[in-house]
Amino acid sequence: MSDDSMIGQLAGDTDTRSPVRRIVIAGGGTAGWMTAAALSKTLGRRLDIRLVESDEIGTVGVGEATIPSLQVFHRLIGVDERDFMAATQATFKLGIRFEGWHDVGKAYFHGFGLTGKDHWTAGFQHFWLKGRQRQLAADYGAYCLEAQAARLGRFAHLPDDGLRYAYHLDATRYAAFLRRFSEALGVQRIEGRIVEVRRCEGTGDIRSLRLDGGAEVEGDLFIDCTGFRALLIGDALGVGYEDWSHWLFNDSAVAVQTAAVDAALPYTRSIAHGAGWQWRIPLQHRVGNGLVYSRRFIDDDQARQTLQAQLRGETLTTPRVIRFQPGQRHEAWRANCVAIGLAGGFLEPLESTSIYLIQRAIIRLLQMFPADGIQAPDATEFNRQMRADFEHVRDFIVLHFKVTERRDTPYWRACADMSVPPSLQHRIDLFRQTARIFRGDGELFSENSWAQVMLGQGLVPAQHHPVTELMGDAELGRFLGSLQSAAEQAAQQLPPHDDYVRRYCGAPAASA
Repeated sequence: MSDDSMIGQLAGDTDTRSPVRRIVIAGGGTAGWMTAAALSKTLGRRLDIRLVESDEIGTVGVGEATIPSLQVFHRLIGVDERDFMAATQATFKLGIRFEGWHDVGKAYFHGFGLTGKDHWTAGFQHFWLKGRQRQLAADYGAYCLEAQAARLGRFAHLPDDGLRYAYHLDATRYAAFLRRFSEALGVQRIEGRIVEVRRCEGTGDIRSLRLDGGAEVEGDLFIDCTGFRALLIGDALGVGYEDWSHWLFNDSAVAVQTAAVDAALPYTRSIAHGAGWQWRIPLQHRVGNGLVYSRRFIDDDQARQTLQAQLRGETLTTPRVIRFQPGQRHEAWRANCVAIGLAGGFLEPLESTSIYLIQRAIIRLLQMFPADGIQAPDATEFNRQMRADFEHVRDFIVLHFKVTERRDTPYWRACADMSVPPSLQHRIDLFRQTARIFRGDGELFSENSWAQVMLGQGLVPAQHHPVTELMGDAELGRFLGSLQSAAEQAAQQLPPHDDYVRRYCGAPAASA
């Protein structure tokens, strides 16, 4: 029997039948206040919800780029988009521009919308590959409206979600916005630092949290949002952590904010460097900057110097180093404790999935909420689904490092030479041979996302679907040309992104 299994038996894997009414959220930040907002909006009338956080303890606070699923979360809890964007100094995001990932000097765009037009037998990438073979195709991104709009720096809301988007936001302001939202719905915030997690003698469940001022906060269900410290799920309940650093080498980031000197672009920039990559995230009045790196290949001082050499505009904050270990908890739900956010696992922010994984855990908890008592099968299923989510996102992120033509530094040579999870290797082999993409039910990243990144990273399939042979040069040229023209014309009709943001949800400059 493994240590984790033995601890699980001692920590209350048996059903706890007493009703769940008192919810205690340990920790604030994005994870804590998103959880509080969703619980209070959905079940608040039948629950007593308290959130414990300390002003003395900072949050990571750099998860400033999101993916379109956040719109769904806001609709579910009734958040007004204009209010949210003004409060968080948010801008719109159409995707990510990857610079220097395929090779030095090369770039591609991973957009949120569709690229081209699929046939029921084959995805658009098959037709594009045939067009490329016949020298009839433009760049793959030319057939994506989001990529064309991003290239022109334009944005507007279109009918029927015609332009798919996410947000760039100030994470600290987002937590404060959700705090106001939650407190208006009855959530009680308790100021204090957790100094002890007390457990029931018989079951091993968590009974209460003792705070530095002597107060004791009791509950029926505890949500661990204490970040990397994982005070409840890790320290108190002993749930182990699965380390994925053999696939994801980066273990540190240095982050700094700068004043905006240019118009905010509607996309995130991800710029590959010799031993990691740099993010550039434009908000309304400032820019979020950071360098994610591996200390196996450069030290903190080198990372700071690399980032500072790339900065534009006045530096607004002192650069700070953040340590992390990529991976996930063996269990996100054990006994009467559910870990949400960094306490449950972390994948580097390359594809802006941190808030998405928080959101998935919250919605899953609400769908499986143990109102009549915590039962082991619920926890087992919750853990299974969260593991599947993490592994899918992990594979997509590892893809960017593995499939590359860069061999110019020891870091990139190590990335190209590493063995990858069998689940990812299958996807790579399938696409390399046939241009087909496997996608399981409920997975985040679409066939189009996998195609954009695989092609963008330089993976060229050996074959493509025979249905493309039915189109002659003239017909295929017209087909591709009409799609490209439609995307270009639609993008050109959009207003400049900066102007649209200012009119739609402009935040006062004094609040920067």
